[in-house]
Amino acid sequence: MGAGTPPSDSPAWSRLQHQIAWYSAKSSICQKRFKLLKVCQIVIAAGIPVAVGTPVPTWLVGGAGALIVVLEGLQQLEQYQQNWVNYRSTCEQLKHEHFLFLAGAGPYARASDSERLLAERLESLVSQEHATWVSNQEAQKEANGR
Repeated sequence: MGAGTPPSDSPAWSRLQHQIAWYSAKSSICQKRFKLLKVCQIVIAAGIPVAVGTPVPTWLVGGAGALIVVLEGLQQLEQYQQNWVNYRSTCEQLKHEHFLFLAGAGPYARASDSERLLAERLESLVSQEHATWVSNQEAQKEANGR
């Protein structure tokens, strides 16, 4: 297999393609959810001072403030921003490996078995991201437990 030829029957290549697609999709979902929550918070927060100057019921103004707290709580619980950034970073690192492998560049230029090296580097990246995710989840549990 020469540079520029993707190994279509390779388990490492298939896993790389799957992981790039998965991290890209999850990153996009987290980005959209984070931005949706933040836009809702901003719009609701901007409406509170306006509502105070009008004859709306006070429970409605208080409910808007409570809704902002709930939306921020959801963001903190689900960690959309942090996951978006971490997933995008991992996806870009995987794409980097993809291009280096296809070009036969970087560590693949000197590798006696570039497919094995791809598998090792791919699993290292995925394991690092998973370890970061677990660490963040444990930190979140500790912060919520206090």
